[in-house]
Amino acid sequence: MARDFFNMAQSIKKELIDIRRDLHRHPELGYEEERTSFKIKEFLKKIGIEYMETAGTGVCGIIRGKGNKTIGIRADIDALPLEDHKNCSYSSKVKGKMHACGHDAHTTILLGTAKVLNSVKDELKGTVKLFFEPAEETTGGAKLMVKEGALENPRVDRVIGLHVDENIEVGNIGVKLGVVNAASNPFTIKIKGVGAHGARPHMGVDPIVISSHVILALQQIVSRELPPTDAAVITVGSIHGGTAQNIIPEEVVIAGTMRTMRTEHREYVKERLREITFGVVNSMRGKYEIDIEESYPCLYNDDDVIKDILKAAYKEIGEEHVKMLESPSMGVESFAYFSMERPSAFYYLGCRNESKNIIYPAHGSLFDIDEDCLPIGVSIQCRAAYDFLK
Repeated sequence: MARDFFNMAQSIKKELIDIRRDLHRHPELGYEEERTSFKIKEFLKKIGIEYMETAGTGVCGIIRGKGNKTIGIRADIDALPLEDHKNCSYSSKVKGKMHACGHDAHTTILLGTAKVLNSVKDELKGTVKLFFEPAEETTGGAKLMVKEGALENPRVDRVIGLHVDENIEVGNIGVKLGVVNAASNPFTIKIKGVGAHGARPHMGVDPIVISSHVILALQQIVSRELPPTDAAVITVGSIHGGTAQNIIPEEVVIAGTMRTMRTEHREYVKERLREITFGVVNSMRGKYEIDIEESYPCLYNDDDVIKDILKAAYKEIGEEHVKMLESPSMGVESFAYFSMERPSAFYYLGCRNESKNIIYPAHGSLFDIDEDCLPIGVSIQCRAAYDFLK
């Protein structure tokens, strides 16, 4: 029996909108998603889907069909520390917090996907795991979910996920082959000198001058040591040191981030950051401490999984509504932790509509989505899961 997931999803559109607006009114930050988690569990319990708690406020639902294959579908659930400046009935009721990245839509789509797939559970030739991930905007709940065994018992064969995109017109999706998002390594370098009077610099070791040389030298890693065809970024975002115009301080702290598109480049840039800092600081008689954080890895789309996403999208919305994206994003995405463990695919769901003035960027105080995208996301996720298990 051929399933019409597009119309099945459209039939619950009002329910999807109601869920999304409720979540939008009540945003919660990473690992604080108590109400959101309760609403997810309440929904799953109501329709008879078993679940377990994971990663603190995360939830893993399980729809058990008849077969050995298992697919995971992921949605992130946290909001951002941002004031909602939209003037609408569903704007945030929580001061200083807002769903400004569409995670309320992602959660809604996964709940809708759960409802539709559960209604055809007897036809599923395997298991569907529903990953509701907390803290995507901060430390990445996916990492903890993996550590706690969310990909096991039963073992997940592949994972799919989506993200709304305000640059893609509603009714369309965007698909990127290969690398989708950059890896991130925030860093802090504390450069220590010897304090002195500004009029007698020879009596001290100036950490401000040393810091200047370090910052300039770091820029040469990208411009002169990595292939110009491969994107990478080293940004120093803050410099702190000194208290007065005529005092050479004892230390300066610089902090920034590295973004790379290849795992091998990630390791190379980290090593060169250490080597350059060592060389410059020691040559100028200073001392230093350096800390490089291991943040989100690169997100790679598996060729086979993304081909199946394309097939599912062609069936549900038509090939003319699938846009192939040329460039990866220098932004990070915690779905990468899943993609490092299992063959995965991550794509973008259009939510832009200029006629409705839905044009504002994510992570901005006016961000919104065209809710027509919700059932589209449900139908593609359902099709991809159903066909893979079949």
